[in-house]
Amino acid sequence: MATATRPMTTADLLAMPDDGKRRWLIKGELREQDMTVRNRFHSKTMANISGVLFIWRSTQPSPRGDVVCGEAGVRLPADPDTTIGIDVAYISHDVIVRQTDETTIIEGVPTLVVEILSPNDTTEELDEMVESYLEAGVPLLWLVDPTDRTVTIYRPGEEPTFVNARQELDGGNELPGFRVPVRQIFD
Repeated sequence: MATATRPMTTADLLAMPDDGKRRWLIKGELREQDMTVRNRFHSKTMANISGVLFIWRSTQPSPRGDVVCGEAGVRLPADPDTTIGIDVAYISHDVIVRQTDETTIIEGVPTLVVEILSPNDTTEELDEMVESYLEAGVPLLWLVDPTDRTVTIYRPGEEPTFVNARQELDGGNELPGFRVPVRQIFD
């Protein structure tokens, strides 16, 4: 007779040792990879996207949200828990003000999630993350490919769209007034 195990929680995830593994939860199931040193293209792209988002944010009326990056921990509303480290995100002021000093994990749905492809990412992992973000209600997701210099744009209930280095990326209704030439996030 098989014994049922309970889904992992974010508290379980945070209690795990810091042993060089990249871990996240998808619907209560642990996913882990060996941590790799980010290549310079990934790191540069993350810095560039964070920079253009910060500049855009500074033009917005108060109260403003926050731009976070570097595997920022976000717990999405899901049962069982989904907690993911995000490359870059814009977190609205409404979500930021609900945070407490007791956790380093952002509780809530980011307005924008940016995932930058790494050489060790698998299609299955990416599909699972995209599905989790969209199911949680993330209104805007950019999947950025530094090798091909492209961005795939996801919104709930819509077909993905695609822009390349000769085009412009805009923030739509989610990030009003945000526009950047795609090549700028890679140069």
